[in-house]
Amino acid sequence: MTELLGSYVPIAIFIGIALVIGLALLIAPFAVAFKAPDSEKLSAYECGFNAFDDARMKFDIRFYLVSILFIIFDLEVAFLFPWAVSFKAMGWFGFWSMMVFLLVLTVGFIYEWKKGALEWN
Repeated sequence: MTELLGSYVPIAIFIGIALVIGLALLIAPFAVAFKAPDSEKLSAYECGFNAFDDARMKFDIRFYLVSILFIIFDLEVAFLFPWAVSFKAMGWFGFWSMMVFLLVLTVGFIYEWKKGALEWN
């Protein structure tokens, strides 16, 4: 029984160290931080300009478009990493499947570029 419990000692040490580091990172800013609040630091910051008017006001479509474009190209990278790791196991079918995927994304990117979706003016 002691042999079984002994195998859990590294896990207990790991959890203990993680708790100590986590608590230190939570407590350290309160002890070390420079406290000089001013109106600029305490003001709300959202979308690059000061908050005004109603919270339900309409935003420019470019904010939503930029976020959607970020998600699309972020997902592209998320699909590329597992593909690169298992590249040898997939063979030519996996290679050409990814090339078609990248081609579709590239055509979409060129379409967005030509339509001016990436322009902020």
